Amino acid sequence: MRIAVLGAAGRMGQALTRALAETPGCEVAGGLETKGSPALGKDIGEVAGLEPLGVPITDDALSLFAGIDGVLDFTLPKATVEFAALAAQARIVHVIGTTGFSDDDLAKLDAAARHATIVKAGNMSMGVNLMAALTARVAETLGPEFDIEILEMHHRHKRDAPSGTSLMLGDAAAKGRSVALAEKSVRTRDGDTGPRREGDIGFAALRGGDVVGEHRVIFAGPGERIELAHIASDRGIFARGAVRAALWARGKPPGLYSMADVLGL
Repeated sequence: MRIAVLGAAGRMGQALTRALAETPGCEVAGGLETKGSPALGKDIGEVAGLEPLGVPITDDALSLFAGIDGVLDFTLPKATVEFAALAAQARIVHVIGTTGFSDDDLAKLDAAARHATIVKAGNMSMGVNLMAALTARVAETLGPEFDIEILEMHHRHKRDAPSGTSLMLGDAAAKGRSVALAEKSVRTRDGDTGPRREGDIGFAALRGGDVVGEHRVIFAGPGERIELAHIASDRGIFARGAVRAALWARGKPPGLYSMADVLGL
């Protein structure tokens, strides 16, 4: 499967290139960067710390999309929406690990999925997706006397909060309780907020250092507390999950899929 990496010079882009290069059945078929990037024209393998692969990084998205089977995209919401439109035109696989989308962005991705095969997830890790399934099950099993709080920490460069993974876990908890997350989500607490409302799903986001990603779902009840946790120490887990998603999506009909679909959850 001929796959290109979008945002090839970034930390995640380099991890995606390495994961592609080591996966049987995949070919690193291209790399994309923004106009003016110092990585333009460089070999994508060398940028990722590998031997040269004979694939120069380009800023010509239109030409790139015309000659490949799929793309891996961990860029920015505005760019991802534009890439989704190109993927729809080219009828290729688009694996999206980007987070921080607006409602309008999501509507545009839905539209692109009428012609492109899109796999979108707040987190491509197998462990996190299993954690989401467990979160839904625990939330369904425990009564409303158990308060749900979601805590996450990421490196200082992360732009969006709560993280896409936190929102995915919050959505799993809400589905487990048959409620809408938008109606129960509490993103910030400051000052005299009064007692906690029954049924709220709270979020807290920490930023600092070089933390790859840590997430914890806390079910706090009377006299006991249950916690589910996931700690990522290597971006490679997200990259390998994205490659797995691309291979799974090849040959699937157009649509918007999730990692739960990829993993059979």
